Amino acid sequence: MRVITIFYSYSGITRGIAEKIQEACGGDLVEVKAVTPYSTITAYSLGCYRAMKGECDEIEPASIDVSASDSIVIGTPVWAFRATPAINGAVEALTGCEGKTAVLFATCGGMAKDTLPFLAEALAAKDVRIAGEYVFDKNDVGDSDTIDALIAAVKFAGGSD
Repeated sequence: MRVITIFYSYSGITRGIAEKIQEACGGDLVEVKAVTPYSTITAYSLGCYRAMKGECDEIEPASIDVSASDSIVIGTPVWAFRATPAINGAVEALTGCEGKTAVLFATCGGMAKDTLPFLAEALAAKDVRIAGEYVFDKNDVGDSDTIDALIAAVKFAGGSD
């Protein structure tokens, strides 16, 4: 099983979960960064506005080849009930993803609402099948049972028990 975990993390919370997935499942860990980073002010003003509109940031890495992976994990914070513009950019940057399986997760302080369904729709347009969607609110981030369920889904999606 070869897993690639792709994530954007503004505050470090999403990164922490992505690292736990990588520790448990191995594979590559790809942190996506906006070419123009957000400050505290622009994250809430410009970033949330762009997230609501489903816009993409210009990102590094500019292209993400997942052809050598069996499955994909994508993690994003929730901004204005949507995936971040950096993760929208990451989905656009995916190559070699046709026919792959993905597990999605989002971190949020409150509610994720349509974050993962919109992300799943964008991936489906690239012929990626969604095997699971997980939301970690502020109470779930440190919950080992919820994290273990996510890791089990990643292993199952990659064909490992």
